[in-house]
Amino acid sequence: MKGKDLINIGIFSAIYFVIVFIIAMLGMIPIFLPLLAVLVPMIAGIPFMLFLTRVKKFGMIWIMSIIMGIMMLLTGMSWPPLVVSVFSGLLAELVYKSGNYKSAAKAVITNGVFSLWVAANFLPLFFAADTYWSSRQNYGQDYIDTVTKLMPTWMCPVTFI
Repeated sequence: MKGKDLINIGIFSAIYFVIVFIIAMLGMIPIFLPLLAVLVPMIAGIPFMLFLTRVKKFGMIWIMSIIMGIMMLLTGMSWPPLVVSVFSGLLAELVYKSGNYKSAAKAVITNGVFSLWVAANFLPLFFAADTYWSSRQNYGQDYIDTVTKLMPTWMCPVTFI
């Protein structure tokens, strides 16, 4: 990997993160919170697909995925997105490499696999809800109750799919 590749990773990671951050603001409306697992890959997938046109070397997608996991950790989303991003980024890298970094169909699949880290943000909500909500009491009880009804535990695999 050369400096140009690292610059591309940095620029597209920044653009991608800003778009994800803006989309995540919709999560303040309870009905949109579960939809983030769909909206982020669709909308942030646009600059990600542009990034894929510049990917020609193994590791570029993986590094971007880890950066997204680190950004989620730094913005208070806990550790699951970081762990998932390590594995989903590597898998996305392998999928895109299998298409010789040129296949449009593999690029679409790569976006889907890469985006699994988004659903990982909800893992604490499904499996450690009390801890999750105790750190977010400023959201208000009505919001907490509504989101809890919208996202029962069976929604966990649905958000990943």
